[in-house]
Amino acid sequence: MKCPWSGSICGAENHPLISRRSATVSIAQCSTSLPCRRTIVFNEHDANNFVYAESYLGIAHTDDLIITQITANDTRTVRQKQAFFASVVALLAENPGMRKEDVFINLVEVKKENWSFGNGVAQYV
Repeated sequence: MKCPWSGSICGAENHPLISRRSATVSIAQCSTSLPCRRTIVFNEHDANNFVYAESYLGIAHTDDLIITQITANDTRTVRQKQAFFASVVALLAENPGMRKEDVFINLVEVKKENWSFGNGVAQYV
C-alpha cells in the first residue's frame, strides 16, 4: 500500500496482516499531517506469551488484540494525536475488519536530541 504523502511503499508484502498494519499506520500519519518516516518492528506472540487485560477503562479486549507502540518526536498537538488514533482504528476496522476495541496504541514521545539513525551521530541536533 502506498503512502499518499511520501510515496513510500510498505516493505512487508510477504505477510498480509503485517503489511496492512504497517501501511495503515503510514497512511494515518499522512492523513493527519504527520511525517511518514517509518521503521517498524513487529513482534508476534503465542497465547502463552501474550498477557493482556480482558477489559480496561470499559473496553473489552479479545485474543485479536494488537498493541502498537510508536516512538516519535514530541512535536504533535493533542488534536493531531487524537486524529491519528482515530484514523488508525478506522482504517483497521475497515480492512482487515478488526474490532475497534482490539486496537491498542501507545505513543511514546521523545526529544529530538534522543535519536541517532547511525554513525553515532544525533542527526536532529
